[in-house]
Amino acid sequence: MENREKGLLPYPIILSATKGEPEAMKIVICHYDSQISYLSLRKAYDKTGNTYYGVNTDIRDRLRSKLMQAVLVFEI
Repeated sequence: MENREKGLLPYPIILSATKGEPEAMKIVICHYDSQISYLSLRKAYDKTGNTYYGVNTDIRDRLRSKLMQAVLVFEI
């Protein structure tokens, strides 16, 4: 998928996603996947005290769900 204007989703995709079309919703979720993953990052420590970051899958799934809900109630 090619975005012509600084990362904006094409209007037909947005329109289809608001109507509940699964493929359009998948494109919307893929478009925002990097931001969702960033927001889902959490700091964790191992047994020796080393710090590492990982994606919390529960938070990621909740954010994806909220995005889908917001898209479905979005009025054009």
